[in-house]
Amino acid sequence: MAAETTPTASVASYNPKAPGLITWHNAIPRFLDKSDTPRAYLERCIETIDDREPTINAFVSIDLEVARKAADKATTRYKNNQPLSAVDGMPFVVKDLYEVKGMPTELGSPAMRGYGGDKDCAHARALREGGAAILGKTVTTEFGSRDAGPTRNPFDIKRTPGGSSSGTSAAVGAGMVPAGSGSQVRGSILRPAGYCGNFAIKPTFGALNRLGGHSMSPSQSVLGVHGGSIEDVWGTAFYISSSAGGDPGHPGLYGTNSLGAAQKPARLVRLDTLGWQNTEDETKAKFEEFIGSISDKGVEIVSRREDAEIEVFEQTLQTIPDFLGDMFCWEMQWPGKTQRDKGEHYISEGILERIAHGETMKIEDYRRCLDMRQTLRESFDTIRGKGDAFILLSAQGPAPLASTGTGNPTFGDVTSCLGAPGYNLPLLEDRGMPMGIQIMGFPHEDFVLGKIGKWLGEEFLT
Repeated sequence: MAAETTPTASVASYNPKAPGLITWHNAIPRFLDKSDTPRAYLERCIETIDDREPTINAFVSIDLEVARKAADKATTRYKNNQPLSAVDGMPFVVKDLYEVKGMPTELGSPAMRGYGGDKDCAHARALREGGAAILGKTVTTEFGSRDAGPTRNPFDIKRTPGGSSSGTSAAVGAGMVPAGSGSQVRGSILRPAGYCGNFAIKPTFGALNRLGGHSMSPSQSVLGVHGGSIEDVWGTAFYISSSAGGDPGHPGLYGTNSLGAAQKPARLVRLDTLGWQNTEDETKAKFEEFIGSISDKGVEIVSRREDAEIEVFEQTLQTIPDFLGDMFCWEMQWPGKTQRDKGEHYISEGILERIAHGETMKIEDYRRCLDMRQTLRESFDTIRGKGDAFILLSAQGPAPLASTGTGNPTFGDVTSCLGAPGYNLPLLEDRGMPMGIQIMGFPHEDFVLGKIGKWLGEEFLT
């Protein structure tokens, strides 16, 4: 897989075979043979943070004392050959939509300044109990929804890291940490992972426990993981699910704690989605070439061009804008109104407009949105068995300039609206920047999908 070297340039320096990611999974054998320790690993992370954070601005809070204590305890356990878990001592960052004891949870908004800090969300608590070193909280867009924060892309600081999991994706992409949490309502895990060269899992809806988190759109929000390798994102997500479960009423992730052997797919379904029509020409050409390379390795590619049922599904995907915006506006009213009560001057005009639009809606309007989403999911089920997984882009082009926003999330809408699992795989380069490839499966196929992602990584990154 990718080499563990830290990039030194701040602009257009991306090579997918040497991206500067660091991994935890690959370090565990060195802890076991005593050639490395979790504390030494953490100190290397801190050195990278000291070097890169002043220009990237990924963090809103850092607690080195707590992280060092956790790493020291893990070091002692490894010395005694008694690690608590596969995440014992792992430096981990938490998106600032989720609560962490000792750090405020401000949701990227001045309306929440100084809030909380008295308890851990479910996934932070589970990781602490497994020995992980919670290093800090990372920047999110306003309420995980709108205006961008100060974070910049680690491969070009003039560009956005994407949103809303801005800080986590930048911290992982810069080699500051091996893993961290993100969340997604539209494209907030997959798009920034694609822009910053992360591996990431956006799991099946409800597969990771969101308690202690804050979302303005809870019917689609999912907790996910960014990391330096596909084994890191799967192993961390599986640990969280095994320890804290999924959302109440959901069964969590199925599988085992390691992906094991890679799995070559026999057939992949290539999807255009609504995002294709506005994808940049250079990105389209890279994707087409990549699809051809997969075919050359003996994998059958099928698409709307060869299969009428896939074409019908592609047409149904075009209906997403007809319900998604209204659905979000309805759902964000109640947390949104509470924040608005603190003073409209704390909230961006865009968020205020969405809350106001939600107030004009009736329950029947929201039910229409849910019915349309259910129709989309039923259409998805009609193409079950067409392939081992689906393949599509994570974004419409390289990360845009930060002054223009966090990029279009349309390619992320597919997995989000379907409640389906997806991974970003940082397999390509596009004009000197990371270019993410997204793979998607049916709900609860997260584990097998990860094995397919591992095969793609082995084939194209080694």
